[in-house]
Amino acid sequence: MSKEKFEGVYVYIEQRKGVIQEASLQLLGEARKLAEKLKTEVSAFLIGYQLKKLVKEPIYYGADKVIYVDNKECANYNPEIYKTVLVQLVMKYKPEIFLIAGTKYGRELAPSIAADLETGITADCTAFDIDEKGNLLQIRPPFGGRVHAYIITPEKRPQMATARPNVFPLPERNVSRKGEIIKEETEVSKPSMALIKFEKGSEAEIPIEKAEVLISFGRGFNLEDAHLLEELCDFFLKSSISCSRPIVDAGLMPRSRQVGQTGKTVRPKLYLAIGISGAIQHLAGMKDSKFIAAINKDPNAEIFKFCDFGIIGDYKEVIPLLIEELKKKQAPS
Repeated sequence: MSKEKFEGVYVYIEQRKGVIQEASLQLLGEARKLAEKLKTEVSAFLIGYQLKKLVKEPIYYGADKVIYVDNKECANYNPEIYKTVLVQLVMKYKPEIFLIAGTKYGRELAPSIAADLETGITADCTAFDIDEKGNLLQIRPPFGGRVHAYIITPEKRPQMATARPNVFPLPERNVSRKGEIIKEETEVSKPSMALIKFEKGSEAEIPIEKAEVLISFGRGFNLEDAHLLEELCDFFLKSSISCSRPIVDAGLMPRSRQVGQTGKTVRPKLYLAIGISGAIQHLAGMKDSKFIAAINKDPNAEIFKFCDFGIIGDYKEVIPLLIEELKKKQAPS
């Protein structure tokens, strides 16, 4: 689509079963900064069913306007339906910039929307800016994070990009903010595929991007000692276990547990790296943790250059000692 008559910064607000995904709200803060530079407004697209309780939330987090579609056919996520609805909304409102959180659904939706609109898209951005001509600078770290690519879409509109979850902080929720809410009726045709059965997954384990404490392990850790990781987790509320890419590549852990360039970006209060060398690809996913500790028997491991506290030693000796000290802290005086 050519660039005439396009205006505003728009964010797709993803909801699942009536719960807005935090990664979408994080994008509103960044959209606010871009809008201020362009002297324009921030708007949000919201799709689903029975959205009455959700429509004001994007305004509380920084949107000036919420355009939503409330339709029974949109009750469950269907990429075919959601893509069609979002394309119709974009065609009507003509955003200059359209941002989508790079969740598992967002990564599926965004490129298909861009293809329909015949515009460009940059995936997995970690920063945005506006250049001297008013173009969106879409910044992402290719080549293992050693350099940053600055990408623009100078001729086509909207300028589209997805952003890595948890790269941007969550804006402060302000219930006193006011904004415009618009309900749209769009054409929702019957999809070629339909949901047959929905099963809720286990919620016993906290997703790594939500954990306040992450116990993360790499190639230097033997899974036969997994009980040590579980014992450590038991000492902390909102804790979880994560890993580096080689563990996932070996089929030992699911990709949902992977931290790094090709995994998830995390920002826990404590990140404990056990047997992780500290490759730049891994660091890209956890460098913004508030406190980083590392255990590695290699004194030259790269992770020691980036951690706040490091222990050179065999984890088989260090972790049991750490567990004993934590037990003492918990014991009544």
